[in-house]
Amino acid sequence: MRVFYDAETLRHEPPTGHPERPARLEEVMSALRERKLSIEAPRPATDEEVLLVHTPEYLAKVRAEVAAGRRTLSTGDTDLSPGTLAAALAAAGAVVSGVDAVISGRARRAFCAVRPPGHHSSESRGMGFCVFNNVAIGARHARRKHGVERILIADWDVHHGNGTQSVFWSDGSVLFFDTHQHPWYPGTGSPSENGDGKARGLIFNRPFPAGSGRKQIVAAFREVLVPAAERFKPQLVMISAGFDSRAGDPLGGFTLTDADFADLTDTVVEIARQHAGGRVVSVLEGGYEPGGLSRAVQSHLARLGA
Repeated sequence: MRVFYDAETLRHEPPTGHPERPARLEEVMSALRERKLSIEAPRPATDEEVLLVHTPEYLAKVRAEVAAGRRTLSTGDTDLSPGTLAAALAAAGAVVSGVDAVISGRARRAFCAVRPPGHHSSESRGMGFCVFNNVAIGARHARRKHGVERILIADWDVHHGNGTQSVFWSDGSVLFFDTHQHPWYPGTGSPSENGDGKARGLIFNRPFPAGSGRKQIVAAFREVLVPAAERFKPQLVMISAGFDSRAGDPLGGFTLTDADFADLTDTVVEIARQHAGGRVVSVLEGGYEPGGLSRAVQSHLARLGA
């Protein structure tokens, strides 16, 4: 198992006190270095790779607004700084690099330690702290470059991955499974949102009220995702690994523990073993209490690398 990390991701600097701050990732990486995990420096994503998901107009907007010194992205609630574009390209590039490593066999599994997060970003709109949809870019790259026909994206962030859902709403090559708090930001993700066209029945939303934890979320992965994956038979498994679903996170009301993240990881890894040759690419999303985030990531990686 390899960790993909680019220090350029620290150049995205929201205002002081913002929950999505560089310290989140700095604390995670400090712990991973202490554990002497294999950390690989990726390359930034190219425009061509970003355009696998996002429209040319949106990419031009991000580039222009960062260059103009805007402090907030005009499409939504995402702060900007002079280093935001470099950080966002580095984050997407880490996922592309992780996919390349796993598909080529250089690594069986990869964890992409990235920020800003991505799962709220749709084809033409960044929002919710997200600029580019890192996991979606990685999935499209796996399909276009490596010919992977069926990809599972499992999202256990406390917030619904509305951007990822939008990207793959009628795609047909991705099974998207999402547990999230409801009602909560961004307000989407009802069970009736289940895809269209070739993707009808491939979008699975499981919303739960604040206070939910192992009983609801681990059970949903075991009782709903496992049989869905058995029918779909993914050739690559990707995780939108948001740890703001951990108990005590300031931006969520779920009660998952570090042990619960270990069990969620075991469930997803077993799906990969059964159907995808063990291939898993995990992508960091939310998690806004740095110490808790670091401990949850370590629990996740202990099982991801097993």
